[in-house]
Amino acid sequence: MRPQRDFALIHTTTEYHHASFRGEPHHALHGGSFPRKAPTSVPEGVLRQTFVDNLRFAARELKKAGLNLLIEPVNTLDIPAFYLHHTVQAASILVEVGEDNAFLQYDIYHAQRMEGELAATLQKYFPLIRHVQLADNPGRNEPGTGEINYPFLFALLDRLGYAGWIGCEYKPAATTEAGLGWRQQFAQ
Repeated sequence: MRPQRDFALIHTTTEYHHASFRGEPHHALHGGSFPRKAPTSVPEGVLRQTFVDNLRFAARELKKAGLNLLIEPVNTLDIPAFYLHHTVQAASILVEVGEDNAFLQYDIYHAQRMEGELAATLQKYFPLIRHVQLADNPGRNEPGTGEINYPFLFALLDRLGYAGWIGCEYKPAATTEAGLGWRQQFAQ
């Protein structure tokens, strides 16, 4: 949990992502993961400050390579051993980190599981969002298999001016090819 200890990993992943993410200079740092759950013996303030310090260090290192740092809140129902759970928590941490290359990776599936209110959250935190991921809920399957209104959310992202990639991080209900069929209704 100390920044200096993780420098080699950050340096290595910076070079890899710089070479492989042409046009999308982002690096998602999935920090705050614990073997089972956050240690109860460590006070919340210490966990948060350590996380902020590590993110600040990582953002500064990534900036040297021209990369942005992304953090992603993850739901506790699927992955209980994660520190970052809510969009509001991530936003306040990013403010505390205070680096101009630190942003939010907004995973619609995780947000639905933890918060709901997807449209309001996207609008409120849009200035911090640099990457969007999707999967439907329940089941983390492709759009159109669950409760999330993706046509509405895609239209909202267009209105907000989102121009980045949308990552598809789901388990196809059938085959991979069939699981990509939902895209046809949004092709322009």
